[in-house]
Parts: sequence; C-alpha cells; structure tokens
Amino acid sequence: MNDKSNATPAKSARHRARELALQGVYQWRMAGSSVAQIEKTTHDEKGLGRYDVELFKQLLRGAVAQHEALAEQIAPHLDRALNELSPIEFSVLLLGAFELVNLPEVPYRVVINEGVELAKTFGGSDGHKFVNGVLDKMAAQLRAVEVNAK
Repeated sequence: MNDKSNATPAKSARHRARELALQGVYQWRMAGSSVAQIEKTTHDEKGLGRYDVELFKQLLRGAVAQHEALAEQIAPHLDRALNELSPIEFSVLLLGAFELVNLPEVPYRVVINEGVELAKTFGGSDGHKFVNGVLDKMAAQLRAVEVNAK
C-alpha cells in the first residue's frame, strides 16, 4: 500500500525562491556578502531543488537595494527598535515589505502567509506571530484598497 497522506507537499518554486532570498538577505546582513556573490553561490549550489530564479533575484536585489526605505516603512509598526529584531525577523520583514511595496501583482494575503511560513521555518518559536502582526499592519497601510476590498 502506497499511502502518501502523511507526505509533506512539495514546496512551490516561488516559495523556494523566497526561502533562498531570505537566506541571501540574512547572509548579506550578517556576513556583509555582496548580492552578486550571494547570487553566484546560490546559482552554483547543487541540490537546492526547483526555485523561481527570477523571483529570487528580484527579491534579493530589491530588498537589499531598498533596505533603508523599507526599514522606514517597517519601523512604525514595531513594538521595539529595528535593531532589536532578530536577524531572521528583520530579513523576513524586509522581504515582505519589498513585496508589499513593489509587487502589487502578489496578493497581500500571499505576502503575509509566505512571511509567516518563513518565520516558522527559520525563526524563533513565536517569531511568526510577530511577523504576521507587522505585515498585517503594513498591508493595511500600503495596500488599503486591496485589504478593504475583502
């Protein structure tokens, strides 16, 4: 009998791109690696699975290039200073903010859900709740028409 009901579903190529972009932003922030080096290392890495290369590049390049402006968008929605966030929370919020601001074709609920999933996978025990709250507040401000159209 071949029961796959307990099998973990395969990750989508877009979700995998977000995971890799998160790891890239983390590497940029913690080790000071350049975007070009992170892209090369990721491209050269074997066994990463299927991922949306263009989305990965767009997220990584955009989040790093716009990190100061995005941090200004994030800061008003925090209950603590930006520099007090864990590196994972900061990186997840940076990517989420980038998508909310620059990728209107991605529904805000998808942005929030992906951020929560990334925080669950890579962050601390309750980091996903914090990420959910911050991205929800940001979406209400940055995508008010979309949020109110529920």
